[in-house]
Amino acid sequence: MALEALGYVGVGAADLTDWTRFATDWLGMQMVDKSASCRAFRMDDRKQRLIVDAALPEGAHYFGWEVADATALDTLAARLEAAGVRVRREPAALADQRCVTGLISFADPAGNRLEAFHGAAVDSEPFHPGRTISGFRTGPLGMGHIVLTVERIGDLLGFYQQVLGFHLTDYILTPITAYFMHINPRHHSLALIETGRNGIHHLMMELYSLDDVGQGYDIALGEPERIATTLGRHPNDCVTSYYLRSPGGFMLEYGWGGLEVDPATWEPREVTQGPSLWGHERSWLSPEKRAEAREMRLRMAERGERRPVHVVDANYQRLSGICPWWDATVATAGEAAKRR
Repeated sequence: MALEALGYVGVGAADLTDWTRFATDWLGMQMVDKSASCRAFRMDDRKQRLIVDAALPEGAHYFGWEVADATALDTLAARLEAAGVRVRREPAALADQRCVTGLISFADPAGNRLEAFHGAAVDSEPFHPGRTISGFRTGPLGMGHIVLTVERIGDLLGFYQQVLGFHLTDYILTPITAYFMHINPRHHSLALIETGRNGIHHLMMELYSLDDVGQGYDIALGEPERIATTLGRHPNDCVTSYYLRSPGGFMLEYGWGGLEVDPATWEPREVTQGPSLWGHERSWLSPEKRAEAREMRLRMAERGERRPVHVVDANYQRLSGICPWWDATVATAGEAAKRR
């Protein structure tokens, strides 16, 4: 698997001040001064994860995908060129701006600028969040996931799977068409939603604590028009999250408790329960579509749809007693295994 994680995201912006407030005060990122026309933001020990550049047109964007080393980068470049994709070996000056050792760039079939790199620089200073949070869940999982809207999924699915090596996690065929893909244990680092137009749907960042998400939601409630999707939970990646309207026009998902997959054994599956298990009222949908989504959630509630909570060590305490839902789920799974 050539690509290992989503390493960084860059966006063009006319207003750096709005982005700085959003990234630090709302999300808890750390600002790093770059230049008068560019700001960078940290999430962890990396020198930068999000780059906001006023020299780029509003709406411009690029995604940096990490590979293991120089050999892996050369192998990826050769595979892209063999597939007829034009690859640019970027000069050291641009690699320095990206805080990486080696860098190539290319475009996907929809025209999104993609970059692949190795040797991301680690800062000598500890990460200092812009507001008090427990930290972002990054490391080998990368900075989060990116979801793209696409005119036709068929135009891009083969490129991302066969050329770049993404693996299908699951997919939704109704009421929307969406494909979720992984390159590490994060449920998905990339998803494609067919909407009839190409663009960024959202960027997701995952926190270590559910309280980080809840306290961020309290901040957002001070400017409720910025909340694009209310607090809720997805049935496939199990993330509890809300979505904000970013200064870049796309949404920012702020979440906790994402499902991990085993890339070696995971089998793709269709998700039929709908995009949200509960919550996630989408203010950007038409009244008809919002009513349809609400009906789907209510049907799931009637069926008793539940998902386990996914936590890291020391992020929970065991309670006494039993869980009837979980005991019934385990018993049902056991009976099904016996029948097989």
